[in-house]
Amino acid sequence: MKTKQKGINKLEGPVTDVPIELPERRAYVKCPGCRRIIDLEQLEASHDVCPRCGHHMRLGARKRLEATVDAGSFEEWDAELEATDILAFPGYTEKLERAQRSTGDKDAVLCGCATIGGEPCAIFIMDGDFMMGSMGSVVGEKICRTFERAAELRLPVVGITVSGGARMQEGTTSLMQMAKVSGARARFAKTGLPYLVLLTDPTTGGVTASFAMEGDIILAEPGALIGFAGPRVVEQTTHKRLPAGFQRSEFLLEHGFLDLIVERENVPATLSELLALHAGRIPAADAPHVLPERHEPHTLLKKAGRKRRRSGNEAPSAYDIVQAARSVEHPTALELIELGFDGFIELHGDRYFSDDPAIVGGIAWIGDQVFTVIGTERGRSTKERVARNFGSAHPEGYRKAQRLMKEAERFGRPVLCLIDTAGAYCGIGAEERGQGEAIASNLVVMSELETPIVSIVVGEGGSGGALALAVADRVLMLDNAAYSVVSPEGCASILWKTTDRAADAAEALALTAPRLAELGIVDGTITSSGTHRELAERIIDRVAHELAELASLKSDALVEARQAKFRAM
Repeated sequence: MKTKQKGINKLEGPVTDVPIELPERRAYVKCPGCRRIIDLEQLEASHDVCPRCGHHMRLGARKRLEATVDAGSFEEWDAELEATDILAFPGYTEKLERAQRSTGDKDAVLCGCATIGGEPCAIFIMDGDFMMGSMGSVVGEKICRTFERAAELRLPVVGITVSGGARMQEGTTSLMQMAKVSGARARFAKTGLPYLVLLTDPTTGGVTASFAMEGDIILAEPGALIGFAGPRVVEQTTHKRLPAGFQRSEFLLEHGFLDLIVERENVPATLSELLALHAGRIPAADAPHVLPERHEPHTLLKKAGRKRRRSGNEAPSAYDIVQAARSVEHPTALELIELGFDGFIELHGDRYFSDDPAIVGGIAWIGDQVFTVIGTERGRSTKERVARNFGSAHPEGYRKAQRLMKEAERFGRPVLCLIDTAGAYCGIGAEERGQGEAIASNLVVMSELETPIVSIVVGEGGSGGALALAVADRVLMLDNAAYSVVSPEGCASILWKTTDRAADAAEALALTAPRLAELGIVDGTITSSGTHRELAERIIDRVAHELAELASLKSDALVEARQAKFRAM
């Protein structure tokens, strides 16, 4: 019997090697923010920031270091320090070993020195991958040593925090690190060197309640969770659902605890800029807060200027000057800053309650001179004026100004105040939060501030709300500004029971620049003719002239002369 032949498929040909193009293997990550899938290479190219929703993902200390400092500039300090299980806490030794294997580091902070954008600094970076960045005795010791060594080497300190709080496995020893590091930071402050801190997601517990909130400048990444008690603890304690955004960076900025929120890609440039400014140097031409050249005034100002030119050239009365000072014709403080300076980095918050938009302040520079600039800001459109409360500040606005003045004193910067306000805000909340105390405290601080102060009334100078920024070595006024103890309408209403006599009250109050110069209340006037750019440049030139005269005075002589000036009034 013949064996059955295997059937042959005539469609099959001889076996040959056919090259097959396989798709390239890709790795993908799900964004914790928008829950979308992101290509890993695309994510790394965007510094681990979701390209769809902007969610800033967490970075380990080594990766954060690489993204922040100049390549090859980092020199590590105290790498040999290693945590030990001092309490024989159950399971702690095993957790330490796992964390050390996974990160390659011996504890949850990386310390050393480096340059950022060419600016030298000491730096510590906490590592969320090492037991959630918890602070034990080694973390506290390494950060203490960083402050102490930075003081010896005359280096500023940059700190980048991420932490779940104190390390429970080390008991009360971990709690003591809060006081220990805060003491080191306080000693470092006496050197006159800056401490800049960047808060990342999450920064909570004992780290927040110590060195994370002790920076001269406090930055944060967008959306970072920052707080003392975690949101779960707050909900369990209060038995209430937390509002959206609670304890996030934006929440803290609004409530006065942050200076700036900085996108991750801008962190190195912003840190470099701040390091240069705090050393009294002008930052690079491509720094993030260099102001663009502006040639034209705001549209509203152009319209107001045309309206004034049509009204004729007759000499204005005192009440005409008051009304003009309140109009959109006057450039605001921010307008003058933008037109007069080369760069300006606005800083926010009073560190107690809120960030008051009626008072703006920060660090500005022109030529080779760095200033702290503070101004009452009315706003440049109806919507903005409402948001800024028409330049009438709350207590937190004056406390923000005071904080910035003290910061200027520490780093030897002169202070320029631009005043344009009808007065401090009168309201229930303002009184509850101590409006009178805030103004009084400013008067004391300014009378004793050991750095030159020049204040200029650029619009309306209303009562104590204006004086709170006007206890200065030189007080100047624009020739079309007004400065008074009370508004003409208020004076007429109180004395004559009618506001119809506001013009008479304005004349009687002697609130114009020439009258106040005669009385010795102001030290001079600045003409407001020409374009707004010309006015801004004229103001800066006059300020430079006044500061040159004050430069020869030592700090004690400066304070003594300032106090004698007001004593003689």
